[in-house]
Amino acid sequence: MHIYQQDCRDCNGEPFNLRALRGQVLLVVNIATECRFTPQLAGLEKLYRAHRDQGFTVLGFPCNQFARQAPAPARDIEAWCRREYSVSFPLMARVRVNGSDADPLFRLLRRQAPGVLGSTPIKWNFTKFLVGRDGQVIARYGPSAGASALEAPIRRALDTHFSA
Repeated sequence: MHIYQQDCRDCNGEPFNLRALRGQVLLVVNIATECRFTPQLAGLEKLYRAHRDQGFTVLGFPCNQFARQAPAPARDIEAWCRREYSVSFPLMARVRVNGSDADPLFRLLRRQAPGVLGSTPIKWNFTKFLVGRDGQVIARYGPSAGASALEAPIRRALDTHFSA
């Protein structure tokens, strides 16, 4: 199964067509506005702007599951991210990433790329999943992995060609 078979919604609650991103490299991130890693939004935006013309997209999913660090409605989170960090990459509806009610997209991502020692739960906000052009997870990165740690893997993924 690949990411394009999953349904998701944008920050306004409207369906977001992941299939339209088929063939792109994606970085899927659970974000929060009140987290010590929130300044990473600037680096994620920089990566997005540097590579979007080569077929790269960042998808930010607000998550209030860790210490209630994304308490605002998704629309307000989007406005805040755009105002404070000039975020232009797509921001989605708030999701749960762990537990029985976890969003199906994040269940898939966790299965395809377990964390340390094979554990699948996401430990904190700003966990990142790099998805190749084929819709399969290439790697999972912990919250402390900033933009500089992601630059080379993103470039390698962009250099990989995919035929539908």
